[in-house]
Amino acid sequence: MSARRRVTVMSPQTRVAHARRVVRRRWRAPRLDLAEAGRARRLYQAQRRRGAVTLSALFALLFGLPVLFALVPALDEVRLLGVPLSWLLLVVVPFPAMAALAWWQLRRAERAEGG
Repeated sequence: MSARRRVTVMSPQTRVAHARRVVRRRWRAPRLDLAEAGRARRLYQAQRRRGAVTLSALFALLFGLPVLFALVPALDEVRLLGVPLSWLLLVVVPFPAMAALAWWQLRRAERAEGG
């Protein structure tokens, strides 16, 4: 039998977790100084406002389509290529609109972080 030595392979995060367990101290997140904490709080509040607007638009989209179908029953009668218009709206509108909302939210979040 060869005298090879076994080598433990682990990720850096696992190594840090093991080291933290050995130290037996409570780990604390680093604290921000007062100016940075204020900026972080303002940024957090701005992100929440922007997120609430985007989430409201998403709910309006998802709950607005069924309301639209209930208010305008003629959408079932109109056909495009033999498919009812209401079905096409249900398939074609939501996912591109959600992707556009996600892109819009991302741009607004980046603008808020940029200054």
